[in-house]
Amino acid sequence: MPRPVCLFTGQWADLPLDVLAERAANFGYDGLELACWGDHFEVQRALAEDDYCANLWERLGRHGMQAFAISSHLVGQAVCDPIDERHEAILPPHIWGDGDPEGVRQRAAAEMIATGQAAKRFFDAAPTSVRERLALTGRSVVVGFTGSSLWAKAYAFPPLTPGALEAGFRDFADRWRPILDAYHELGVAFALEVHPTEIAFDIASTRRALEAIDHHPAFGFNFDPSHLGYQRVDYLRFLEEFAPRLFNVHVKDAWWCEAGDAGVFGGHTDFGEPGRAWDFRSPGRGNIDFEGIVRALNHAGYQGPLTVEWEDPMMDREHGATEAAAFVRKLDFPPSDRAFDAAFAEGQEND
Repeated sequence: MPRPVCLFTGQWADLPLDVLAERAANFGYDGLELACWGDHFEVQRALAEDDYCANLWERLGRHGMQAFAISSHLVGQAVCDPIDERHEAILPPHIWGDGDPEGVRQRAAAEMIATGQAAKRFFDAAPTSVRERLALTGRSVVVGFTGSSLWAKAYAFPPLTPGALEAGFRDFADRWRPILDAYHELGVAFALEVHPTEIAFDIASTRRALEAIDHHPAFGFNFDPSHLGYQRVDYLRFLEEFAPRLFNVHVKDAWWCEAGDAGVFGGHTDFGEPGRAWDFRSPGRGNIDFEGIVRALNHAGYQGPLTVEWEDPMMDREHGATEAAAFVRKLDFPPSDRAFDAAFAEGQEND
């Protein structure tokens, strides 16, 4: 069964869902990964309205669209972050409230639990074709961020006080374990997009995050190679090491060079500005080895969707999303069910 080619809707939240679903079908996608902002997936409505999930599936089906994950990056970010004015711009008013940092973090955590509950209701109402795919993967998935109290300490100067890193990972575990326990009870998995500003942003920090939560069964990863490649992290090694916790895949490319005016930390420049040592690219137009990724996914037995998270600051998004769908569909291939040279031995047996 070919892996579905989907489009993450986060960068398209300015469009109503029905408009985007129609366009995504025309771009060549099989489905959407629904962001929990804009009108694409509304958590509180999914919980409060008996017919919300069924109506959402009907709207998606009208355009031939499926869905295999929902995403709550923005609220998840606030669970562990030091809260400041930037968060007000990305959070719903009922999460931001009066802006008191600890109150924001607590409300964000409660909303993440509600998101798991909404995801269960949504996928329980899914059509047969979606449920068959979910049966192959063994889970329903909420993709998102965790935030991190440690990110400002990623470059350790002034020198970190003894125990500072351990305290940050404990804070992550204390805040996320109740969320993950709720997800485990629901039969839903949380897939962290390993990414700068999160508790896990490379292989080493991913190991520490898993240790902090005692390898919780509801905690896994959304693999997005673009966030690892420009850091010079071995993203194929990431797939090999964390294959059992590979819950979702984003197809996003990045370009990088050996030297630039603005290095890995970005130099306080905007995406797309000249002189950067790295930038995001439409899939197939950067440096990511997607051929190697598909082979690693086949080896890992990954059966979930391949979801384009389209970001390229120098390309029209509709052009980019269209070519990305065709790129992923051409790129993907099923694993072999036999050795390529098995016929030689079979020929000997027939002699």
